[in-house]
Amino acid sequence: MGTIKPTYIKKLSRQLLQEIQAFTTDFNQNKKLVEEYTNIRSKEVRNRVAGYITHKKRSEAG
Repeated sequence: MGTIKPTYIKKLSRQLLQEIQAFTTDFNQNKKLVEEYTNIRSKEVRNRVAGYITHKKRSEAG
């Protein structure tokens, strides 16, 4: 029962995951990293990217 993510959120998140190894399973830390490494002005889009990255990292962890 999750929301459907737009493809631009997924593409950007995958690209960031490949380029930056600092992402963790902590949403707040990922949110700061997304803000630091991108020029996303929208808080909503930044949080969605950070949330998707966090989701991927948690699924990798087990």
